[in-house]
Amino acid sequence: MNATAKLTTDRQDLKRQIRQLESIAALSGGIAHDYNNLLTAIMGNISLALEQVGSDTKLSSLLEQALAASRVAKTLTRRLITFSKGGQPNKKPTDLVSVIENTAAFSLCGSNIRCELGHSNGIWPAHTDAQQIGQAIHNLVINAAESMPSGGTVFIRFENTTVDSPNSILPPGRYIDIAIEDQGVGIPPEYIEKIFDPYFSTKAKGAVKGTGLGLSISHSIISNHGGEITVCSRLGAGTTFHVLLPASEAPADPAHPLEARENVEPSDTPVMGRGRILVMDDEAMILELTGNMLGHLGYDADFAEEGQNAVRKYKAALDASAPYDAVILDLTIKGGMGGQETIAMLKALDPTVKAIVSSGYSDNPVIANYRQYGFCEVVAKPYEVIEFSRKLYRVVNDT
Repeated sequence: MNATAKLTTDRQDLKRQIRQLESIAALSGGIAHDYNNLLTAIMGNISLALEQVGSDTKLSSLLEQALAASRVAKTLTRRLITFSKGGQPNKKPTDLVSVIENTAAFSLCGSNIRCELGHSNGIWPAHTDAQQIGQAIHNLVINAAESMPSGGTVFIRFENTTVDSPNSILPPGRYIDIAIEDQGVGIPPEYIEKIFDPYFSTKAKGAVKGTGLGLSISHSIISNHGGEITVCSRLGAGTTFHVLLPASEAPADPAHPLEARENVEPSDTPVMGRGRILVMDDEAMILELTGNMLGHLGYDADFAEEGQNAVRKYKAALDASAPYDAVILDLTIKGGMGGQETIAMLKALDPTVKAIVSSGYSDNPVIANYRQYGFCEVVAKPYEVIEFSRKLYRVVNDT
């Protein structure tokens, strides 16, 4: 086979692998969304049950264990959603060096692995979602660390580069090349083409400790950023991942912490309140759970299964001079008007409407930029009663 024919075959194989990943990704995203609805009912009811039982009892201990397991499941669904769509990146000019330096330090904290960063002066800003790229790099660094169970060094190097080759799958332009190199056992040649497949792992064969979805998620995130990830490895001599990400023409935004801003408030008790709340959701179990939560917290609840009904109820309440104090709108309604369309109609009726958006798709742009769409707050499914109570209280009382 001549070089041209081999290049054509390689590109066809790559396209086939990408199609396979996209098919699995679409399935994963749908499953994760439905699972988030189930987890909302599970975690919400467990957290509500913990409010009803005394602390330091056998029952409360069992409920805490069940809630802890549910939180692990919550993390898994978020990873599936990230894998399925790359999380709909909210791209901004980003100081990539700072993001990767902080991510690597966090990923290797407490381990027997050290990280060595190459020169980074003059590296262009990247056009990325800092949190998602942090997740992708975290997975790669963890993969590198797991290949060195006896300890070692992860080397991270940065380079500005320009892509202009007609053989590249990337559009011509400026990119930042990030190389992540380990001193591990390496990957057997027959596994190289499979390492980005979901759940593929060579762990049982003793080569590397694959993390199942980790490399697939990194591949998905980087692809959805218009970038590319490649790997080269030699048995006994380590592995190097190369990540190419598009450069930004604008200067980088100030760095922000990458960790999710959840559970940062010290209080471990829900915040009680008062008021009339309209809840729109097409899942009966979510409506029942939310009604029970609102009743426990001191609110009166009313319900709508889709947007048109929610708008009618809101208007009737306004006309009766008994307006709702807040509305909670599910973003996606099967066969009906969802939260984005509903909030637009409610704003037309009442520009001062206080609305919270809720969704099992935590990657949706409305969730990331909820204020731009007219919402005051966001509660991503699955949620627990304490988080729910704090956000609702802040919205109702303008705090």
